[in-house]
Amino acid sequence: MLRSHTCGELRAEHVGQEVTLVGWIDTIRDHGGLRFIDLRDRYGRTQVTLSPETIDAAELKSLRSEQVLQVTGQIESRPDGMKNPRLATGDIELVATVVEMLGDCPALPFDFSGGDLVNEELRFQYRFLDMRRPEVQRRFQLRSDLQHELRNFLHQQNFIDLETPMLTKSTPEGARDFLVPSRLNPSQLYALPQSPQIFKQLFMVAGFDRYMQIVRCFRDEDLRADRQPEFTQLDLEMACVEEDDVIEVIEGLMAHVVKSLTGQEVETPFLRISYDDALLRYSSDAPDLRSDLEIFDLSDLAADLGFKVFSGAVEAGGAVRGMRVPGAGLWPRKQIEALEAIVKNQGAGGLAWMKSTENGLAGPVARFCDGDAGSRLVERSGLQVGDLCCFVADRSKRVVINSLSFLRKELAQKLGHIKPDVLKFCWVTEFPLFDEDETSGNPVPCHHPFTAPHPDDLDQLESSPLKVRARAYDLVLNGFEVGGGSIRIHQRDLQERVFEAIGLSQDEAKSKFSFLLDALKYGAPPHGGIALGIDRLVMILAGDESIREVIAFPKTQRGTCQLTGAPTHVSDAQLKEVGLKVADTPEAVSTPVEGEEGDRR
Repeated sequence: MLRSHTCGELRAEHVGQEVTLVGWIDTIRDHGGLRFIDLRDRYGRTQVTLSPETIDAAELKSLRSEQVLQVTGQIESRPDGMKNPRLATGDIELVATVVEMLGDCPALPFDFSGGDLVNEELRFQYRFLDMRRPEVQRRFQLRSDLQHELRNFLHQQNFIDLETPMLTKSTPEGARDFLVPSRLNPSQLYALPQSPQIFKQLFMVAGFDRYMQIVRCFRDEDLRADRQPEFTQLDLEMACVEEDDVIEVIEGLMAHVVKSLTGQEVETPFLRISYDDALLRYSSDAPDLRSDLEIFDLSDLAADLGFKVFSGAVEAGGAVRGMRVPGAGLWPRKQIEALEAIVKNQGAGGLAWMKSTENGLAGPVARFCDGDAGSRLVERSGLQVGDLCCFVADRSKRVVINSLSFLRKELAQKLGHIKPDVLKFCWVTEFPLFDEDETSGNPVPCHHPFTAPHPDDLDQLESSPLKVRARAYDLVLNGFEVGGGSIRIHQRDLQERVFEAIGLSQDEAKSKFSFLLDALKYGAPPHGGIALGIDRLVMILAGDESIREVIAFPKTQRGTCQLTGAPTHVSDAQLKEVGLKVADTPEAVSTPVEGEEGDRR
């Protein structure tokens, strides 16, 4: 071994011992000939004293930050008054007798002291340097610890860790596939898995009643702060279960990992909110419950209020909704009116508001509240003296929902509700089984086509498919969907009915899913599962705002790797081997698509 100890383990009990450390120079301090350096590795820092009496003066002058040194010497106690209580090794120092530079380092492309504020592209171009920073290494230690605790808990719950293929068949699961040509099968292509969905269902048919896997998945979709083209998920499937069984396991798992990693106690069971209720009360299917701001509907009062903006929106098939903001009635008018830009950015025509003062109601909407409908509005809003009430009306319910969602997030921040050290879990349930395709008007799966319909809605599967609820559930933490799952279809005839509802003919269903349909006729038990996003969980637990910070080598929003430059062109010879020819194409255009299991935002 080139070292006897790490830079984080030496203590007072090691005084008098000769040791050898290897690490990077973190800082250099010159004190009248004596040089003090902090030698750093991922375990910590140790102060090293370098004297010109034992170390060549030229060698001392050549030292620079981030060089890799091997230092041998004796451990001594630091003098009283020179100890560093903020450092685990702060009671001792290594007095060097031999120093050897193992790796030189030129001037750095960025200053480590800038932290995450350094240009992101530059940091990720030199990610191997960025990851030397202690705060970045703590994120990846947290990620490693999380995966360890996930496995430990689930193994104790009799889950078996099984692997699924990385090269598989292209099947419609909600997002575009990454395709891989096959040299041995010219003109044919594999797809990288969007999820192990079908394979884990086959494990249930095979009798592995509790499956788990921490698995890499791939989706060719547009990117954002909490989404990457390749990501890691904890994948689970359980046989002979209903929704409550899966939810109980996951709540126990989350309580365990949060306690193990942060020391926080997580209260279970988690709150459950229906999809419709979440959209109404929080304008989101992934509500951030750290804020108690809630939205209410007043569409039924619009006609009687006499405010044409409200009544016109409802008559056109839209909605009017509002939100009470405690204490914001004391804000100056200019600050209130500045909120309008938030909803206009989401397509709303404007923001209506009123406030309650000691002298009664005030603001643009106040003059419409004299009658019975106005009294009912005030009662419904819960408006108290000093409060503000904001309203959005639009002929599109989607615009109303999106506008109030962004407004709620902004107000929650302004009011100090969003505390990163607070963890608020909830379940969102009773999602619709299908959405309406914006182009064709046909039903498309909200989740994926293997989700079981609610048993009470089976009679509407053919006649009114958009009214059918799914046996699906999302795990939400602090406004992020961190997991999505469902009870699956385990009967072949029902699976064929769902395929038919989304417009797949029998021949198409057989071509794409014959292996699943065949398996379902050979004694498939009822089963269900969930996938949890490891990247998002680590991001939240680490207090970060982007999953790129907790992925070792992330992609940009254009799907490129700053470090390697991927994707890149390959040689004509490589293309010829797999029977491909690259055509000249216009620059790629970004088109939104749906993604991760349960990810509908």
